[in-house]
Amino acid sequence: MRHNKKRGMKLGTDASHTKAMKKSLIRALFENDRIKTLDVRAKAIRPEVDKVITWAKKGDIASRRLAIAKVGDKELVREVFEKAAQGMWADRNGGYTRIMKLGPRKGDAAEVVIMELVTEPVSPKKAAPKAKVTKVEAAPVEEPKAEEAPAEEAPAEETAEKDAE
Repeated sequence: MRHNKKRGMKLGTDASHTKAMKKSLIRALFENDRIKTLDVRAKAIRPEVDKVITWAKKGDIASRRLAIAKVGDKELVREVFEKAAQGMWADRNGGYTRIMKLGPRKGDAAEVVIMELVTEPVSPKKAAPKAKVTKVEAAPVEEPKAEEAPAEEAPAEETAEKDAE
């Protein structure tokens, strides 16, 4: 049975500590725009950060209350909502965070990453222009005539001029 089993990663602690750690990491990411943390922790908070930014883009009071409950700081949520209202993520449909790997930590070889908020505008993906395929007629194959000597081969331009005459 699945009594009291919540979905998501536990991150090696009990549920209350995991919840507090995620809230703290989300708050730190919004305050600093970049944090250095473990790979599994960054991957665990990525969907929650995306939800908060999506709520900020929506901008209504219900979304603001949900964001305050998730982040835990009214002033920080106000700043995030103001950034979204100014159009910081207006052209972006998700993917508000970037995770860059730094390598293993010295003590326990845990993967350390830098997680940051993406602030650059989305560059439109230009589809590679498809090359127009046109059929080219095959050039007629010229066979040497019996009258001509095979040792004497005229350049292609001269033979084309002779054929045109």
